[in-house]
Amino acid sequence: MTSTFHGLETARRSLFAQQAALNTTGHNIANANTEGYSRQTVNLSASRPMEAFGLQRSTAAGQIGTGVEYDSITRIREKFLDDQYRNETKTLGSYEVQQDVLSKLEQIMNEPSDTGIRTVMSNFYDAWSDLSKNPESADGRKIVREQALALVDTFNQTAKQLNDLKNDLTENVSIRMDEANGILNTIGELNLSIQKIESLGNDANDLRDQRDLLTDKLSKIMNVNVENLSSGYRISMGSVELVSGTTVTPLTSETVATAYAGGDLNSGEMYGMIVSRDNYVEGYMKDLDNLVNTIANGDVQVTIPKGSVLPDGTTLNGVTYTGDSRTLTNDLSVTVKGINGLLQLGYSSANGDVGVPLFTNLDGTTEGITALSMHVNPDIESNANRLATSMRVTFGTDGETVVGGNNSMAVLMSQLRDGQFNFGTETDPDQNTADAFLRSVVGQLGVQSEEITRKLTNQQSLVNQVESNRQSVSGVSLDEEMSNLIKYQHAYNAAARNMTMIDEMLDKVINGMGRVGL
Repeated sequence: MTSTFHGLETARRSLFAQQAALNTTGHNIANANTEGYSRQTVNLSASRPMEAFGLQRSTAAGQIGTGVEYDSITRIREKFLDDQYRNETKTLGSYEVQQDVLSKLEQIMNEPSDTGIRTVMSNFYDAWSDLSKNPESADGRKIVREQALALVDTFNQTAKQLNDLKNDLTENVSIRMDEANGILNTIGELNLSIQKIESLGNDANDLRDQRDLLTDKLSKIMNVNVENLSSGYRISMGSVELVSGTTVTPLTSETVATAYAGGDLNSGEMYGMIVSRDNYVEGYMKDLDNLVNTIANGDVQVTIPKGSVLPDGTTLNGVTYTGDSRTLTNDLSVTVKGINGLLQLGYSSANGDVGVPLFTNLDGTTEGITALSMHVNPDIESNANRLATSMRVTFGTDGETVVGGNNSMAVLMSQLRDGQFNFGTETDPDQNTADAFLRSVVGQLGVQSEEITRKLTNQQSLVNQVESNRQSVSGVSLDEEMSNLIKYQHAYNAAARNMTMIDEMLDKVINGMGRVGL
């Protein structure tokens, strides 16, 4: 037979189990908007029944139930969806960074616009065209000089912005690396805490949520592979192990560079930053430097009109011009070294000097001019009369005298607007005008930006879909929790009523039996 107080124990277990369910439901409701939280559920099961033992068989019919117990409180989580989310979000992180960088590059290039490089280049050639109408004009020379200064300033500013963007990306890689190291250290600590708690037989649900949330954030910074071992999470980036239990291997600049070069780092925000810096930013810096140096020193074919007198000792197309051969009897098509090479074939009608290069480096040299080092020749910057506009001289007993009013050089300079420069190499030439080359660079940037935006949009849709599926499993539904709240509340009230009934019954037995007739 069962104990007289058996019913009290059954009611007590019911009260405790329903109370645990109510508390867990309240915990879910409280964390409905907590990032990374997984809803929890109480696992209820019937407690072990009692049987009235006898010598050969039970002395009472059936088994007597002992109520309910809650075995555990577990979180609802699906590893497949977690892995899928992390695989998609690493690609999203890379695309977001690349799209942001390409957007900034579009703003830096600022084309097409009324204030971009193409407009400044056009103004520069327009100034030469105006000067060719009156080559003796001091104002016209100064306008050419100012337009040259404006062109140099535009290239310098664009190059500086590109260089600043490159440095920002390098710094951001270090920032993301430090952030990743902080997450890795915290995951290592959580591995230890979870192991300690669960070794006692409990489920460390909230700590596991924290660890998964940090792992999700880490997966956006770089590609990671997650394994759940008995010692905790083992996280690796390709073949590079980052966390194993409580052992953490911090990232360094060297390990990141090696991982990128070896293919272990192949997605995530850090990967996107390195790709954007090394491919996009540096690529457009090289294009800009190529444009600048080619305009200044690149091979371009011009036709020098007959009657022009070349400076003594000039070598063109392998021919050196001296003495009488300096005076051209026919038009001469030759290849010159850009604006600088062309100007050195002419004379300044203001002072009779042979022309000097227009563009130099900061140190005065003319070789390897870059967009950042480009500078207007100090001689011309301080004295606009050093600009060569003429290509004719007369010979007298006093030497050579520049023919005043001759505009041959100014005309040739204005025609360089349509000059076919070689933007490639000798073995792989790329003949194009400066404007067409710049338009091709801007067009390429536009296509790259449009393509990465398309990829980003598609990838964001994938991530949203996976996250929606994950939330449908792990997320807290307030409607569902309110239903559970009512269900467990009624069960608790019923258990309490059952205990009250048993208490009244026991009171009758204890205080009423044996007092008949009193």
